[in-house]
Amino acid sequence: MSILGSILGGIFRKKAEAAPTAPAAPAPTATPAAPQAAPVAPAAVVPAPEVDVAGILDFMNDQRAQKLNWRTSIVDLMKLVGLESSLAERKELADELGYAGDKSDSASMNIWLHAQVIQKIRDNGGRLPTDL
Repeated sequence: MSILGSILGGIFRKKAEAAPTAPAAPAPTATPAAPQAAPVAPAAVVPAPEVDVAGILDFMNDQRAQKLNWRTSIVDLMKLVGLESSLAERKELADELGYAGDKSDSASMNIWLHAQVIQKIRDNGGRLPTDL
């Protein structure tokens, strides 16, 4: 799995774990199907509800002894979702996201990475404060 996928999984999995599970569909029966008189219209696609990512991450942070500043730090965000946040991992994430800057300037790269990851979270249905 990609590093970005692991970050998103670490956030959205927490939401999925909190959601109640749907009952299993009944098993199909052996009776022959009745002919349909007319084709069935496709079901309307309902957009997935937005996920309160700030609430999830704040809750995760509240459970930790060491508080992390995930709102401004890519290192802390990665740590919060249980990932390795080494420079090598962040460089790999930068490659994944198409960073064209100098990776030896880790401060600039980290700022860019944080902004990109925040945007990817939003693109995947995450609701975050506008100041991020």
